Amino acid sequence: MRKTLKKPLCSISATSKSNNNGTNQYFSFKLPINQSNTSKFQTGPCYSDPFSSYFPFSQLPKSKRSNLYLNFTSNPKRLFSTLNIPPPEWVNPFIDLSDLVTDPKDLKISPWVPQILNLLDNSHSMEQNLDAYCCKFLIKLSPSFVAYVLKSGDLAGKPDIAFRFFYWAGKQKGYAHNVECYVFSIQILSASRELDRIKHVFSEFKHKGSGLLMNVGAVNSLIRSFGELGMVEELLFVWRRMKENGIEPSLYTYNFLMNGLVNSMFIESAERVFEVMESGKVNPDIVTYNTMIKGYCRSGKLQKAMEKFRDMEVRKVEADKITYMTLMQACYSEEDFDSCLGLYHEMEEKDLGIPPHAYTLVIGGFCKTGKVLEGLTVFENMIKKGFKPNLSIYTALIDSYMKLGNLDEAMRLFDRLKNEGFEPDEVTFGVIVNGLCKSGRLDEAMQWLEYCQNNNVAINAMFYSSLIDGLGKAGRVDEARKLFEEMAEKGCTRDSYCYNALIDALAKNGKIDEALVLFKRMEEEGCDQTVYTYTILISGLFKEHQNEDALKLWHMMIDKGITPNAASFRALSTGLCLSGKVARACKILDELAPMGVILETAFEDMINVLCKAGRIKQACKLADGIVDRGREIPGKVRTVLINALRKTGNADMAVKLMHSKIGIGYDRQGSIKRRVKFRVLVES
Repeated sequence: MRKTLKKPLCSISATSKSNNNGTNQYFSFKLPINQSNTSKFQTGPCYSDPFSSYFPFSQLPKSKRSNLYLNFTSNPKRLFSTLNIPPPEWVNPFIDLSDLVTDPKDLKISPWVPQILNLLDNSHSMEQNLDAYCCKFLIKLSPSFVAYVLKSGDLAGKPDIAFRFFYWAGKQKGYAHNVECYVFSIQILSASRELDRIKHVFSEFKHKGSGLLMNVGAVNSLIRSFGELGMVEELLFVWRRMKENGIEPSLYTYNFLMNGLVNSMFIESAERVFEVMESGKVNPDIVTYNTMIKGYCRSGKLQKAMEKFRDMEVRKVEADKITYMTLMQACYSEEDFDSCLGLYHEMEEKDLGIPPHAYTLVIGGFCKTGKVLEGLTVFENMIKKGFKPNLSIYTALIDSYMKLGNLDEAMRLFDRLKNEGFEPDEVTFGVIVNGLCKSGRLDEAMQWLEYCQNNNVAINAMFYSSLIDGLGKAGRVDEARKLFEEMAEKGCTRDSYCYNALIDALAKNGKIDEALVLFKRMEEEGCDQTVYTYTILISGLFKEHQNEDALKLWHMMIDKGITPNAASFRALSTGLCLSGKVARACKILDELAPMGVILETAFEDMINVLCKAGRIKQACKLADGIVDRGREIPGKVRTVLINALRKTGNADMAVKLMHSKIGIGYDRQGSIKRRVKFRVLVES
């Protein structure tokens, strides 16, 4: 073979001897050496470098150099024309011993593999080094070699190197990636969630079209990678290609597809795949059921998750720990603590081995419902079974005791956790401070604040909120304001709870103007104004007889899309009723119905307020209006009015109403039958 360089420098005659395999064993050169020509030869792009280590001409003595034969020609186009260089050889990841080795496990890794891996250092010159090395030894890396390097594990967790190596290999002359190259590179990139690079690689894969034949392993790997990343479009493309290639999906394929759809919240699509499995050759297993249950729980369809769980029993698929823990977590999040407890008992009966987190959920559920003794029983049972409780369990129990006002028992548990080697964190200290503030023991709470500051314990926003709220309710507004400003100095983000606590303190202590300034500051700092924020201010403005400002704030809340609740309307209706604007309160309540806001106790609250203020006539008029509009049945309105009169000390009037036909009886005037109005109570 002859190789002609475009810009030859000299003509070198070279002969080669071949071994028995027909490959070049060595070269013999005869050429002159002078300084100018040698330097030019050594700067050649590829041909001088491979031989420089074998023929160190510069090291020969001058007497020997003169014996080398030099054949200059007058035509520069013929320079180097006689140099015979073998073509680069494709190398594979294993030494070819097919005639000696029958078991694939006995194949020896090619020595080229570690050499190439050493060059993958993520340096700026990595690609140049690979080029130089392959050029020096006249090799090219085959697709199987590239796939092996990507799969080897040496590039795991190194997406930059894998991506660069993948694209460098693809630029080799006469080279084309195989399916495995794409699959293994996507595996590495997906582990690091390199979404943009994955899309880049997969775009090239799709461009290859039908030129790449898929196999079951490649399909499963790609569906798994895309499923975990929620890349549904890519996942479905692979699924279609699999069908086009006539590959039948296995159980693993279905499960990977289900997981991908669920992770992307395509729950209805996952349901259809599940139905196909139930009616097809490949039946769902425990992994399939767990995936479907996980999807239902994530989408807030707890009832469907429980139905699928019971369906497992019918189809004789045994639930495992993952099934129970997924359902328990969902029940806990939905505050369905009874179901959470039931699942816990089922795990005990089946002797599945209850994980520590299950105890945390059950104890937490008991504590949230005020059943601290039941929670403590599970806590002690957990210890008997050899499980060590964690800090969150101790904190939940302490919080429950604090809310029940049993501070002594809470502090005993606090001492116990410290004796067992736990270091309380800001959440635990926050629970203690909150309990002390709720019990009015503010000085002790402030001492704990000082303790945390002196011992470098992080203090979160909830910790400060408890103190600000407690001090505000005790009338110590200046101290509350000081703590609020201290938060900013300490770099603690002030959330809506902190703002609401101080706004409430200012409003309840007659400083509504300062509260409004803080409300505006809250908006400027980008802190969310909640329905509770508006409720505090509306109530405060009505107390200061700033009725129109209160109404403006109500309409501002509606315009911002903040949905009113029972407490916010109670604040508004109370202010309006006490200022004699009952009709306006009723009108606003009517306006809420088209918005989908139904306040069950709104009229009851208004009747109670009017009776408490001694405005019985207005209360009766309101009761008549409720019945006339068909809002409530007369009997219920009558009961509400009787209870309101009794609670406000109007026992005689309550008894009179109870023993009369007012509200529920009828008077006949000629041929007309009319209900006895509530206003008769005060007019008679």
